[in-house]
Amino acid sequence: MSPRTIPTDEDLATLVRDIGALVQHKQLMLVTAESCTGGWIAKVATDLAGSSSWFGCGVVAYSYEAKEALLGVNPRTLEDTGAVSEETVVEMVAGALARFGAGVAVAVTGIAGPGGGTEDKPVGTVWIGWKRRGGYAHAQLFHFGGDREAVRRQTVAAALEGIRKILTD
Repeated sequence: MSPRTIPTDEDLATLVRDIGALVQHKQLMLVTAESCTGGWIAKVATDLAGSSSWFGCGVVAYSYEAKEALLGVNPRTLEDTGAVSEETVVEMVAGALARFGAGVAVAVTGIAGPGGGTEDKPVGTVWIGWKRRGGYAHAQLFHFGGDREAVRRQTVAAALEGIRKILTD
């Protein structure tokens, strides 16, 4: 799938089947910490029958308060860098992994639009973070195009592709 292609439901289902097989093969549990996707990664995972054997939970932490309370994001991080930042997504993914006892986690935070963008962080700006237990968090900045639906679909696909990458590297 090219980076400019908007993933279809079937594309996402194929990705999650691959992820599920990898996570299960490695005897891990996956957890998600989502903001701009509103739980879509967890939804795609749990659409797959049998996902309870490898998917632990998904947290939708949209507000600053939820990011702090549910994932342990430092209020100072949010104040200094904002919700859509590398620092915030790293704290989100580390918090999800630690709080829910999983072996692998993914976190997403971004601006899906149509409003909310700024000159520094336009609509389509998304940070995704991944972490395996005992490893370092890895975060990547994306700039997705399209409307709200397109930005969110691309975010879900990139998050799943990143999980596959950290499990096969």
